Amino acid sequence: MQSDSHRIDQASLAALPRSPGVYIFKGEGTLPLYIGKSIDIRTRVHSHLRARDEVRMIAQSRKVEFIETAGEIGALLLEARLIKQQSPLFNIRLRRLRNLCSIRLSKHSDFSVTPEIVSGHDVCPGEAENLYGLFGSVHAAQKKLRELAGIHRLCLGLIGLEKIGKRGCFGLQIKTCLGACVGQVDRSEHDLRLLNALDALRVHAWPYRGAVDLIEQQGDWIQKHRVQNWRYLSTWCSKTNQRTQFEQHEFDLDTYKILVKPVMLGTVRIDQI
Repeated sequence: MQSDSHRIDQASLAALPRSPGVYIFKGEGTLPLYIGKSIDIRTRVHSHLRARDEVRMIAQSRKVEFIETAGEIGALLLEARLIKQQSPLFNIRLRRLRNLCSIRLSKHSDFSVTPEIVSGHDVCPGEAENLYGLFGSVHAAQKKLRELAGIHRLCLGLIGLEKIGKRGCFGLQIKTCLGACVGQVDRSEHDLRLLNALDALRVHAWPYRGAVDLIEQQGDWIQKHRVQNWRYLSTWCSKTNQRTQFEQHEFDLDTYKILVKPVMLGTVRIDQI
């Protein structure tokens, strides 16, 4: 669809800035059709107008509103919050808070480790140690464990997905298990392969004692996004000298994904409270 074939108010398109923030496609009613974010709002909106797979959304749109932010992190956080609050018709991801589960490693007296699947109701993702992966269901977590077991030749019995019989696990019989379940391979060697397999899925515990401010600046404009235990609490804006409270009480996977890299890699300015 070309930009001249839509029915979107031209004044709303002309007002779009070339700066970071959130844009909102609206139709005849007050509810949004689609909410997105970009570091260049004008360019991103016009790319929607040319997208062939978005013809239905553009055909229903009548205007585009926007909210500027001082940086990309603020845009991402605002987008995720607005989508969860307003459930736009054409947004598929970020629409629902999920009941997450994770893989936790339990250590035993003989120094062996065993993975177990735990619910987010029973542990606090982002606060607890030894958590790996954030999954939408127990089945998804089990599927990931099976996938890793196949790649790293782990024993399905020792990782809790099968029973171990007198002759070992079934994987030993079909030669997918190296034999840790019957002592053919040292248990510590098996557990090291398990740890290596899970390492890329590590859920990082919050690295600070309390809340911090993530600071973004565009010219003289400063925004401070307050975060604690990967929960997005508020944003202070220098333009209004006010703090907008959000009080995100539950761990949210989308917020964690937005924050974990800039926080852990130190690519954003951080002030401890």
